Amino acid sequence: MKPGLPVWRSLLYVPVNVDKYVDKAHTRGADCIQLDLEDSVPASEKDRARTLVAAAAARVRRGGADVVVRINRPLALAVRDIEACVGPDVNGIAVTKVEGAEHLRLLDELVSGLESTRGLPHGHTRFIAMIETPAAYFRMPEIAAAVERTAAMNIGGEDFALEAGMEPAEETLLLPKQQMIFAARSAGIMPLGYIASVAGYGDWPAFRAMVKRSRQYGFMGASCIHPGQVPIVNECYTPPADEVAYAKRVVEENAKAEALGRASFAIDGKMIDVPVVLRAERLLARSAAIEQREAAKRAA
Repeated sequence: MKPGLPVWRSLLYVPVNVDKYVDKAHTRGADCIQLDLEDSVPASEKDRARTLVAAAAARVRRGGADVVVRINRPLALAVRDIEACVGPDVNGIAVTKVEGAEHLRLLDELVSGLESTRGLPHGHTRFIAMIETPAAYFRMPEIAAAVERTAAMNIGGEDFALEAGMEPAEETLLLPKQQMIFAARSAGIMPLGYIASVAGYGDWPAFRAMVKRSRQYGFMGASCIHPGQVPIVNECYTPPADEVAYAKRVVEENAKAEALGRASFAIDGKMIDVPVVLRAERLLARSAAIEQREAAKRAA
């Protein structure tokens, strides 16, 4: 993975124009608050919503969360949204309906100019590339690698299913979402999402089971459309204590094996070699990064 990626297990959607949601967002425990300028804001409210972004970003980050703003398409709306949200309290932009690498490069140029004129370091504002059309699906590897500021990629399941003419069910979304994971990983960025649609959350045990399956497929975080999803997503996208303990054991035993000039060894009758060790090291690094995120939230 790219160095310096944020820990965004849970990204809670908050309509920027609904004050009661903005006011409570910092209490929800999310790693990231996604202020929404897109689907949850009606067309008649979008101009006003843009004027609220800077103040809302400062409010929702009070609990230690990062802030991402989901922007609109077409390009005319996207430019106005970006001009309204690039600032010290916004850590990223969720770019909807990404078409291809050139689309992200164009927006990267705009953001870089705004960061420069507003006294922000280059790359302060990260991108989440949202794949929502079949055409973009076939360009995912080039999209994932297009610009350095891209931190994550996801598939907008409902929009993607609509454009593909299919139902947004787990079995229909499995192939495209797995391909997205491979594209994101190939570029060293985070694959975000669930193996099924985010829309179904009324059955909490079923939702928890679905998130656990999603982590097994390689997702690192996901959007939340209801505050009740946040603690479940944080838990399920955190390496469990038993996995952390086993990873520590693997790393410790590997150090002993290396001292003896060996590159493989056994634990409890199971062969351990280089890929298993690397997986353990990455899991421990992920666990440490999550603990740092939680410590920052506790200190906020």
